[in-house]
Amino acid sequence: MLKDVPSLELLLKTLQQIPYLASKNLYRVGSYFLTLDEQKIEQLCAVILQAKQRVIPCPICCNWQEIDRECTICSSPKRDQTIVCVVESWQDLLAIDKTGGYQGLFHVLGGVISPLEGVGPEELSIELLVKRLQAGAVKEVILALNQTPEGEATSAYVGKKVRERGVQVTCLARGIPVGSHLESMDRLTVFKALSERRPF
Repeated sequence: MLKDVPSLELLLKTLQQIPYLASKNLYRVGSYFLTLDEQKIEQLCAVILQAKQRVIPCPICCNWQEIDRECTICSSPKRDQTIVCVVESWQDLLAIDKTGGYQGLFHVLGGVISPLEGVGPEELSIELLVKRLQAGAVKEVILALNQTPEGEATSAYVGKKVRERGVQVTCLARGIPVGSHLESMDRLTVFKALSERRPF
């Protein structure tokens, strides 16, 4: 049937390329776009294009920032410049920052080491983190990666690199269940895991 409506078929194939869109929702999302007012579709496309053109990774911490503004985290004078919390993604950064209990800096790796998916250390921002440590201001690095096999392997790799620079390495307390993701945790759980961190 889809072969009879090639434009719809192309729309659904394009939506399939969105990694976090469950296949069971493809038809719903496709229908939503087809029934949406044309002006709203144009506005949505314009906003996506503008974000793509204006939002870039911070050259220091890899958090998202506006192209013509400083990173709000790295440039904040209120943050403790001696502590860096290492996370997998921007969503994890938000989960920790929302707790209000952490006032240090962040470093976003952009994923985890996963040989099966072809992701090695060089695909992540690990070397950029090591360069940050060379300045000597950072005294502690908190490894706040998800407790999955890939997250644990990445923590071990990053921890080794950080220790070589003579910087203290800690990790989140085990209050976060193994195999879970920070972005899905409630604020209290993340706050307790962060405040009860331990040597790694």
